[in-house]
Amino acid sequence: MNRIIAPIVLCFLLISPGIIAQNSKQPEFLKYTNSKWVDSIMNSLGPDERIAQLIMVAAYSNRDEAHKQEILKLVEEQKVGGLIFFQGDPVTQAELMNDYQLVADVPLLGAIDAEWGLGMRLDNTISYPFQMGLGAIQNDSLLYEMGQEVASQIKRVGLHVNFAPVVDVNNNPENPVINYRSFGEDKLNVTKKGIAYMKGMQDNNILTSAKHFPGHGDTATDSHYDLPQINHPRTRLDSIEIYPFKKLIDAGIGGVMVAHLDIPALDGSGVPSTLSRKIISDILKDSLEFRGLVITDAMNMKGVTKGNEPGVVDKEAMLAGNDLLEFTEDVPKAISEIRNAIDKGLITQEEIDNRVRKILAVKQWVGLDEYTPTSTQNMVADLNTAEAKLLHRRLVEASLTLLKNEASLIPLQRPDSLKIASISIGAEQMTRFQEGLELYARVAHFQLPVEATSKEIDSLKERLKDYNLVIAGLHDISKYPRNAVGFSKEVQEFISELSGRENTILSLFKNPYVIASLDNIENAQVLIEAYQDSEVTQEMAAQLIFGAIGASGKLPVSVGEKFKLGDGLNSKSLGRFKYTLPEEAGMKSSYLFPKVDSLMQQAIDAKAIPGGQILIARNGKVVMHKAYGFHRYSDTIRVKKNDLYDLASVTKISSALPALMKLYDEGKFSLDAGIDDYLPYFRNSNKAGIPFRQILAHQARLKPWIPYWKNTLRKNGSFKWNTFKKDSSARYPIKVSDELWLHRNYQKKIFREIKKSPLEEKAEYKYSGLVFYLLPSIVEEITNEDYRTYLNENFYSPLGATTLTYNPMEEFPESQIVPTESDFNFRRETIHGNVHDEGAIMMGGVSANAGLFANATDIAKLMQMYLNMGEYAGKRYISEATLKEFSKTQFPENENRRALGFDKPNLEYTGENNNTAKSASESSFGHTGFTGTMVWVDPEYDLLYIFLSNRVLPTRENTRLYQLNTRTQIQQAIYDSMMD
Repeated sequence: MNRIIAPIVLCFLLISPGIIAQNSKQPEFLKYTNSKWVDSIMNSLGPDERIAQLIMVAAYSNRDEAHKQEILKLVEEQKVGGLIFFQGDPVTQAELMNDYQLVADVPLLGAIDAEWGLGMRLDNTISYPFQMGLGAIQNDSLLYEMGQEVASQIKRVGLHVNFAPVVDVNNNPENPVINYRSFGEDKLNVTKKGIAYMKGMQDNNILTSAKHFPGHGDTATDSHYDLPQINHPRTRLDSIEIYPFKKLIDAGIGGVMVAHLDIPALDGSGVPSTLSRKIISDILKDSLEFRGLVITDAMNMKGVTKGNEPGVVDKEAMLAGNDLLEFTEDVPKAISEIRNAIDKGLITQEEIDNRVRKILAVKQWVGLDEYTPTSTQNMVADLNTAEAKLLHRRLVEASLTLLKNEASLIPLQRPDSLKIASISIGAEQMTRFQEGLELYARVAHFQLPVEATSKEIDSLKERLKDYNLVIAGLHDISKYPRNAVGFSKEVQEFISELSGRENTILSLFKNPYVIASLDNIENAQVLIEAYQDSEVTQEMAAQLIFGAIGASGKLPVSVGEKFKLGDGLNSKSLGRFKYTLPEEAGMKSSYLFPKVDSLMQQAIDAKAIPGGQILIARNGKVVMHKAYGFHRYSDTIRVKKNDLYDLASVTKISSALPALMKLYDEGKFSLDAGIDDYLPYFRNSNKAGIPFRQILAHQARLKPWIPYWKNTLRKNGSFKWNTFKKDSSARYPIKVSDELWLHRNYQKKIFREIKKSPLEEKAEYKYSGLVFYLLPSIVEEITNEDYRTYLNENFYSPLGATTLTYNPMEEFPESQIVPTESDFNFRRETIHGNVHDEGAIMMGGVSANAGLFANATDIAKLMQMYLNMGEYAGKRYISEATLKEFSKTQFPENENRRALGFDKPNLEYTGENNNTAKSASESSFGHTGFTGTMVWVDPEYDLLYIFLSNRVLPTRENTRLYQLNTRTQIQQAIYDSMMD
C-alpha cells in the first residue's frame, strides 16, 4: 500500500541464512481452504455475496457519523468482506470495528498500513523507525522482534492484516514514494530484513503482504498521482526488483500486493501491473508459484484509475488474477461488473469461489471463526508498553551509522578539555539533541532556522570563534525524511564551511540521500547518519557522541560518490550513563514511575518539599530522571532537570573524601595519621593523634557541631567587633549575605574553636562535622594546590560534572539555583544561590562539611564512579581496593554503622525510622543532607539513587519530609520495581 505517515517497530530472534535458501513454502492459512467452517460459510453465500468477500473498502476513525453509516451500509447491504483502516485513533477504530462486525453476516477481515507500526495511521500509538533506518541495522533479529510487537498491536486494535513489509529495492534516490520506506538498495539486505519483519508478524498470526510487486523502487513517479514506467529488461527485473518477492514467497509470506506500474518488459500492452494478467497470473502465480493472497494496491490511486472507470477497473483487476480488491471506490458497480464478467465467461465461478475460499481461510487462520469483540479497556496503555518503547530505542540505537570519525574524535574522551558549542540547524528552539548533549558536558547552544539570513549566519560564526568543538544537528523540515535539502542557499553554504572546520561533529537527522546534495559535508571530522528527526533518534545520537552507546549501523544505500553501500564505522561505549527505560535494566516502569510520582506528589501536597529531582540508575543506565514541583511553594518557576540544589552534607562524600581516597592511593594520606600530621597547628590539641579512620567513621569523640555564627553575637544581639560588617572591604572580604561581610581572619577563629572543643567521654558513634571544615586545608597542605582547583581537575571536570560546584552564583544564573531557607536569625534573608549551612558560608562557601551544589545528573556521575569502584567512562579515579575500604563499615563491634565518610544502612533494620530502605544491601553506602537530599549506591544491585529537594524552605523546622519518610520510601520502591 503506497502511503506516507510515521516510524516502525522493534524486537529479537536470530534469522538463519537457511530462511532465504529454503524451498517454496505455502502460506499457512491455505490449510483452511476446505475446512468445515469455510465450507459452511461458502454454502451460505449467494453469487454476489461471494464477489463481495473479495472487496475491501476504506474506513476511517477520524470522520463523522455519515462516514460510519456509509460503511455500515456497505457491510450490511453489499456484504463486503473486509475493511482497511486509515487515519484515526485506536480506541475509536476498535469501537467502530466492533460495530461493523456486529452487522456483518461473515466476520470482516480488518487491515491497516502499519509499515512502521500503528503510528503510521493511528494517533497515540508507537511509530517505529522508517525502513531506511532499519536497513542500517546489522542484527536482523531485532526486526523479527519488531514484527512480533507490531503483530501484537494490530491484534489489540481488532485487525488482522498488515499491508507490509515494503520490499521494494530503492535503487533510485529520486524515488518520491518509496525511498525512506525501503530497507535500501541492496536486494539481499532488503530480503533479509523483509523476511525477518514478515516472520515476526506471521508467527503471531497477522497476515502480511509484501509490496509493491513487481518492484516500485526504481521510479521517479508517485503512483498515487500517475502511472510510473519502468523500462528495465526482464533479466534485470528478475535479478533485482523481483528477487525479494521470490524469496519472501519461498519463506511463506501470506500476501503480495501488486503495484500500479507500467513495465513494458513484462507486459507491453501499457496497462498497469495491477490489471495485467501476464504479470499477476503468469509471473506471480505461475512462475513464482505464489498461492497466497494477491492484493491490489489501492484502487483509488491515479496510477490505476487514470482512464479507467470505478467498478470496471475492479473487474479488470479481478480478471488479471488479483484475489483481494483494496479500496474499491464503487462497490455495487464492482460487484455488477464482476458478475457480468462471470456471465460472459471471462472468468469462471470456480475461479471466484477458489479466491473466496482463500479469503475465508485467512479469516479462520486469524481467528475470525471464533470472533469476539475487541475490548477497548486500557487500550492506549496496552499499545504503549515500556517493552514496546524500549524496542523502539534499541532499533534506533542499532541503526545509527557513523560515516566519519577522523582521529577517533568520538566518543569524546575528555569533554572537559573542550569548549563545546552545539547548533541545531533547521530548528528554532532547543532540541532534544541539544538537551541530550547537556547531560554529559557544558555546552553552549545555538539555533539556526532553515531560512537564516547572511547576517544571522555571520553573527553565529563570530560567536563560534570562542569554541574548539562544534556539534551540529541537521534537522528535517518535514514530518517525513524525504530526499530534500530544504535549507536556504546561505545555510547550505554555512554547513559546507562548518564541515571543513576542524573539530566538527555533524549529526544528520535526515534522509541519507541528502548527503549527496550538501557540498563538503563528507569532509566533516565526524558525520553521523540518524535517518530521521525524532526525539529518540536525537537522544540516541547525543548518547553516541559521548560514548554512552556505540555505533554499529551500515549505510543501506550509496550516496553519490561520497559514501557507498555498507559504509559505517563501529564505535564502542565508554560506559557513560545511558539514558533508557527501566526494562533495559531489569526493572518495571509500570510500578516504578507511578510509585515514585505518587510519593513525590504526596510530599509536595503535604508541603514537605516544594519540589525536587529524582535520578535512578541501574547497571550504568539511567532509568528515571525527573523534576517535580516548584522552586518555592508560592512559585510559578517549575523545577527543571538542570536546576542546582544545595547538597548540604552530601558535600562530605563529594568533595574532600574523593580527594582523600586519591591521596590514599598515592600514599600521601594515611588513615592511621591524625589531623596534627597534616596541620601542625593541632599538635598540642586534644585532637592530636586521633587516627583518621576513627574521625571519618564518626568515632573520634568529637563534638557534633559548633554554632560558629552564634559565637559572633553579643548578648544584645549585635555582632562582636572584628566579625561582621555591612559592607565589604579588604578586612571584610567574605560575603555571607548582601549586608554581612565576614572578617578575613575569622576562619582562623573557627579552626581555633575546633581545636579547643572538648572531646566526648566515650568513644562511640556520634556524627560530627567538625573535621570536615579542616579537610580542604589538609588537601591543600598535601597537594600544594588550591582545593577547588584540585577537585575540579581531578574529579568534577573529567567526570563531566559541570554543575558540581561551590558558590554556584559565580557560574550559573540565580534562576537555575533552587533557594533554601528564609533565614530570619542570622542572614535575615531568603538564602538563594549561597550555601544554607551557616558554618560553610562563614568559610566563604567552601567547606567539606557543606557548600557543594549540583543537579541530579552531575552528582550521579560522581556516585556512579563510586559504584563502579573508582572508574567511570574508561577512566580510573580511585583504586577498587581503596573504594572498598572506604565504603565498608569500620566499627560494627561498637554498633557503629558508618564507613569512612560514607553512611551505611543501620546494622539492624529499625522499621520506619531506618536510614535506608529495608531492601538496601549491607554493601550499599551514600549520604543524606540537611536540606533534604539523599544519594545512595548499592553495589549488590548495581543501583544508584539520587534525591534532591529543598525541604528547609521556608524553614528548617519543616520536618514533614522525615515524617513521611519519602526518601527511603522511594528507595524501597526502586527495589520493589526490580523484576529479578
